[in-house]
Amino acid sequence: MRPLAVIGNVNIDLILGPAAPWPAAGTEIIVDHDELRVGGSAGNTALAWTGLGIDYQIAANVGDDQFGLWLRDAFAERSRAWPTEKVGTTLSVGITHPNDERTFFTTRGHLPLFSFSQVKAMLDIESLKGGCALLCGSFLTDQLRNEYDAFFDWADAHGIDVALDTGWPLDGWTESNRRAATSWLERCHCALLNEVEATELADCPDPIEAAQKLKAHMCTDGILVVKRGPDDAIAITGDGRIYSAPTPKVTVVDTIGAGDVFNAAFLAALCAGQPLDACLSAGSRVASHAISTAPRRYTGLEALYEREAI
Repeated sequence: MRPLAVIGNVNIDLILGPAAPWPAAGTEIIVDHDELRVGGSAGNTALAWTGLGIDYQIAANVGDDQFGLWLRDAFAERSRAWPTEKVGTTLSVGITHPNDERTFFTTRGHLPLFSFSQVKAMLDIESLKGGCALLCGSFLTDQLRNEYDAFFDWADAHGIDVALDTGWPLDGWTESNRRAATSWLERCHCALLNEVEATELADCPDPIEAAQKLKAHMCTDGILVVKRGPDDAIAITGDGRIYSAPTPKVTVVDTIGAGDVFNAAFLAALCAGQPLDACLSAGSRVASHAISTAPRRYTGLEALYEREAI
């Protein structure tokens, strides 16, 4: 098993819903579901790896408040080296809707202060050599994003493949954001995008055509993955071959973080040397299990992963 690490956004998620239609200003509605939990792409991925019984490293930061302490407690010894910023912890309020979509309201908080120097100080580079590092929360971690060139050089120098999940840009997929993300793809071994991210980044409405267009920017042996919710997840390899895996039908309770859980299982299978279709299947099955639980549970994922994916 190749070593794994995740680098990026760990924050607080407050999930409420479902809410539809959007309430009029000045009114109040009652929702059926609420949950306060560890969130952020890096946080969700790390919790899923824990549930899968996968060893990993994590580089993140927190704010200087009770939420920051709570996040540290959730990751115990793994959070020992996390820096504490002199600001409040980033809070994301997710409003779910009956059509399984969601809307986020997120404070800037501690995430923009996360830096490359902090990442290097936290990771045990010797044990990570030859492994894979998932880089996520790109448009929330401002300082680190500005140092991506140095990060990619550092990863290359130590034989670390970078997997990228950009997340959604706060100002949308402007031409500037498209140029930046495309330049990151050129340095990545694996890109993990959801369908909307892929089609918007490629400026192409068809997800398969968008994936092919984006794959052309990556290295020859790179892998471009598009997560398509209830539809088949797909991946395109250097030879242009398209792989797919069906998504199990489940009763959806909460889709927030589904893509992050997919990332965790997919990369774990990839680093275990599994065929690409098995990696897609692992991601889809484990994510489907997670989104059908409330409150979100990661217990039992290890048995599911071993039985269905490996």
